[in-house]
Amino acid sequence: MPSVVGIDIAKHSFDIATLQANGKYRTKAKLANDPAGFQVLQQWLLKHSEAHAWIVMEATGIYHEALAEWLHGEGFRVCVLNPAQVAHYARSRLQRVKTDQVDAKLIAEYGERHQDELPSWQPEPPTIRRLKALVRRLTDLHEIKQMEQNRLAVTTDAQVQHSIEAVLTHIDQQISATLKAIQDHIDNDPDLRGKRELLTSIDGIADKTAALLLAELGDPLRFRNARAITAFAGLNPKLQESGTYKGQTRISKMGSARLRAGLYMPALSALTHNAAIRALSERLRAKGKSGKQIVCAAMRKLLHIAYGVLKSGQPFD
Repeated sequence: MPSVVGIDIAKHSFDIATLQANGKYRTKAKLANDPAGFQVLQQWLLKHSEAHAWIVMEATGIYHEALAEWLHGEGFRVCVLNPAQVAHYARSRLQRVKTDQVDAKLIAEYGERHQDELPSWQPEPPTIRRLKALVRRLTDLHEIKQMEQNRLAVTTDAQVQHSIEAVLTHIDQQISATLKAIQDHIDNDPDLRGKRELLTSIDGIADKTAALLLAELGDPLRFRNARAITAFAGLNPKLQESGTYKGQTRISKMGSARLRAGLYMPALSALTHNAAIRALSERLRAKGKSGKQIVCAAMRKLLHIAYGVLKSGQPFD
């Protein structure tokens, strides 16, 4: 029986596929992405897959989370892939057709070929899940506020201005309430509170950035080293060289965009107030690096320091 099942998930439904010994696929389409659909999937898995098969899916916003948690609870081995991995694999196979069923087959094939490398997915602790929801909501509120401020700047109608100002007042109230909820949540959890104190010992990181790091990184010990956490944030260098051609070195951006966005302003602050990062910037400037490259390096260094204090349990010195 197949040992890998590929699942392509959308908001309301998902498709499943397994690669059989004869080289053909067994599929089932449009199962509901809800508890009823999960029960149908369970019966299908019991009939058409091994008891401890790998269930492989892509990280699709939040749409995969409920199914992944349910499968994990039922004892299946779950792997949640970065969508970029599957996209690159599809290009390597010269795939020209893209449908949900084709994607499920592709994920199943990828899982079969890389069984020894599949990382096992674990659900986040409830405390981290709640913190992540609050931090992301805060980001959403700030984005909504900026959009309303942009509208206010170009509006001349008095009634529309009054409406926008009323909305901005409500948004400010929600931002304050969400900030307090984040602070209370961390204060009431000894582990999160201790990690926040470690992170805020770093010059350049304040409470807001500490909350972002705790929410997006989760357990820092799940990363093998500082390079792994840098890759998770998409801050690892991407070299472009071929023969005698040497292109500009950029960051890969194949990681958490939220982490990169959240580290930008703290890195600018650290360039002034953090002696270690200031020394790094001076060395890079002496080598002729551009301002953008220096800021990216500062973001990477700041993340390395954050990883170091969380892993060691010691404040930044």
